[in-house]
Amino acid sequence: MILAVGPACKKLNTDTSDFFRSGSRGTWWIVGMSSFMSGISALTFTGNGGAAYMAGWSVLAIYFGSIAAYVFHVFFLGRMFRQLRVTTFPEALRSRFGPVTEQVFAVIGVFLSVLTAGLWLLGLSIFAATCFSVPLMLTIPALGLTVLFYSTLGGRWAVLSADFIQGLVMFTMTILLTVLCLIHFGGIGGFFSEIKAQGLSDAFAFIKPDGSDLNNDYTLEWLVSIFFIQFIGMTSMMQSTRYFSVKEGRSATKAAILTGVLTVIGTMLWFIPPMSARMLFPEEVMASGMPKPEEAAFAVIALKMLPTGLIGMMVVAMFAATMSSVDSGLNGNVAILIRNIVPFIFGLLKRPLPPEDVLLRWSRVMTVVFGFLIIGIACYLAMGNEAGIFRFAIGLAATIGMPMSIPMTLCLFIRRAPSWACLFSVAMGVVPSLIYYANPGLMSFGERTLSVFVAGAGAFFLSMFFPQTAFYRQRVDDFFALMHKPVDFEKEVGQANDSLQLMIMSRFALVIGLLVALLLFIPNPLGGRVSILAVSLVIGGLGIAFHFRAKSAR
Repeated sequence: MILAVGPACKKLNTDTSDFFRSGSRGTWWIVGMSSFMSGISALTFTGNGGAAYMAGWSVLAIYFGSIAAYVFHVFFLGRMFRQLRVTTFPEALRSRFGPVTEQVFAVIGVFLSVLTAGLWLLGLSIFAATCFSVPLMLTIPALGLTVLFYSTLGGRWAVLSADFIQGLVMFTMTILLTVLCLIHFGGIGGFFSEIKAQGLSDAFAFIKPDGSDLNNDYTLEWLVSIFFIQFIGMTSMMQSTRYFSVKEGRSATKAAILTGVLTVIGTMLWFIPPMSARMLFPEEVMASGMPKPEEAAFAVIALKMLPTGLIGMMVVAMFAATMSSVDSGLNGNVAILIRNIVPFIFGLLKRPLPPEDVLLRWSRVMTVVFGFLIIGIACYLAMGNEAGIFRFAIGLAATIGMPMSIPMTLCLFIRRAPSWACLFSVAMGVVPSLIYYANPGLMSFGERTLSVFVAGAGAFFLSMFFPQTAFYRQRVDDFFALMHKPVDFEKEVGQANDSLQLMIMSRFALVIGLLVALLLFIPNPLGGRVSILAVSLVIGGLGIAFHFRAKSAR
């Protein structure tokens, strides 16, 4: 089904604007679902699920930071990001700080995005290996090539469409698994009673006392640090790409609301299954054969709780979660290369840029190149990741992500910062992390996070005292004026194609709903058949609703 998305969306791409941001014609509900899906992956259910298995509610601090950031997106950031009127975030940085900052962040951004996408593929391989005993080195290329196929053909339109379809499957299946776990315990009250009965109240407590963990994780200091890292990262200009595809500022606000609501619901539900696995099937989890066995908790509980036929659907849901993150990273990387790095190189060579049709072909070729690079990184990480993907991801965010995010958040609100302020802030923010790695026992995780913020933000504020040229001040004024100027969709973009998007989504949802209904013919107890029917009706029902809405829109 997902492979069909690429050909279905191929004709919607006429230039690089269509290929990288769907021509800014995406409806708010498609963009909102894609934004939500791009923020989760199989890592959510393996790495973070493993953290929930061991530490219970403490892992929610990550998502509380995201939810707080989405509040800012709803009230002003989503609208401001769309009104930047660019295709990539380095383009916005060029308008704010100049070409040097643009190129540095373009190169670093591509590196980080490729590494993160490889990490997401690794998370999925752990889940698939647990469910089907499939070798990691077969799972990773198979999934990577699938994403590569539809992203290369359909560009951003295919990414948005695939994310929406995958979101329907993933959300429906994870809600079903959570409900089945709660039914097993006799409801929410029974779930909490079982935690107390098994003596896990302290292990699952949101805040752990100092010294309760070898690495001092999940203490108040750790939770505040994680919240802060996530919040800063989610409010930086790097997140602006979430809204480039939407039509105008009001639609960006609606997309942010949808993303935030889905994240709140997901946060309340996703980690009940791995916590249930610790209470019901701890031996099976520890016998999973994974380097970090707790990261298989979600897969084990799915195998035990779901009816025959829906195990495969849950694996599809994990595929969906990971593919939605990888395809967004893949498309975004190529966008930065074609829209930022290639023009810079041609400028140095004093040669004119090729026409749009040539750039579109280059975009597809580079999508293939980056796709194979992501697959290679995932395979490399799978061969030597002993610390666990949860700790690896947290370390990456603290070391590189946060120093980059600090100036890209501050620059949205502070005008008086010279052209070198962003790079100076990043350089100073990285210093505490380098000191930490040179002397690991010198600082705790919380102290490192605080020192990174103080160094990065302090450097940015210090730069404000240096003089700026009149030309630069005018460029900054133009940047802020544009960011706060509402988009006139009809004048700036043109004709909408909302009904076409509805029709494409309705057909895919209907087909998926019918295919799920075929699982009713597999032998199952009554409860299993009811679960399958519920999944089929939810997805198929949405398909029917989209169909009639598309017809009325025409």
